Amino acid sequence: MTERPARRTPKPHRARVVRTERLSPHMQRVVLGGEGLAEFSTRDCTDHYVKLLFGADGVTYPEPFDMERIRAEYPREQWPVTRTYTVRAWEPHLHELTVDFVVHGDEGLAGPWAARVQPGETIHLLGPGGAYVPDPDADWHLLAGDESALPAIAAALEALPDGARAHAFVEVSGPDEEQKIACDVDVVWLHRGDRPVGEALLEAVRALQWPEGRLHAFVHGEAGFVKELRRLLRVERGIPREDLSISGYWRLGHNEDGWQASKREWNARIEAEQEDAPATA
Repeated sequence: MTERPARRTPKPHRARVVRTERLSPHMQRVVLGGEGLAEFSTRDCTDHYVKLLFGADGVTYPEPFDMERIRAEYPREQWPVTRTYTVRAWEPHLHELTVDFVVHGDEGLAGPWAARVQPGETIHLLGPGGAYVPDPDADWHLLAGDESALPAIAAALEALPDGARAHAFVEVSGPDEEQKIACDVDVVWLHRGDRPVGEALLEAVRALQWPEGRLHAFVHGEAGFVKELRRLLRVERGIPREDLSISGYWRLGHNEDGWQASKREWNARIEAEQEDAPATA
């Protein structure tokens, strides 16, 4: 049997911070640019994502930045850490990439970086990836998620064709976390308060008066409520898998490293459980 060649890590892009903006108490926008993004390109997806590479404290990496060389020459604890974020906007003529970060004080890695980074600083990133774009042939659209999914939901709403029917539900901590989105859809903002994440979102989607016709849905956010919404859509409503973009961006009690390590197994188990359940629609 012929062995497949080792898969090389794509060449990272080197981006420079152009400007930053606090959109709400817990959402920070960082606009990246520079000639290092000259080869960055996107397709028509609205859920494009990039993997930001955060170097270990006190470690200097060789130039040009090469992940294969770093993995070969540096101990694992000195490898850059990746954090995955949705592309809010890409302006190819300006080479400007906009990324919005949920910030909770000093919690986490990327959020605190976004809150303190200054124009002129640089960061390396991989990507983009992504697969979802609202299907113009669908009769109606459902978009639902928490803060982590807000950038992708906003990008999708702005990309909807004129006259498209859509229901959008976004759960945030409170009214000061709402954002203006340039679209014709009336977004339903759900204020979590002290309730568990996703509880208000589940209630709202369950209470929706279901329109007739083919649905195309985008549901992302904390893995626990995503699991329940997947059950609602796949099992109770019988929505075909190919008409759903649905996944947990994060999971309570796990950082990204832990969640990504277990995400494939989690998704496979949930899918097996729910695919075996009889549809109730």
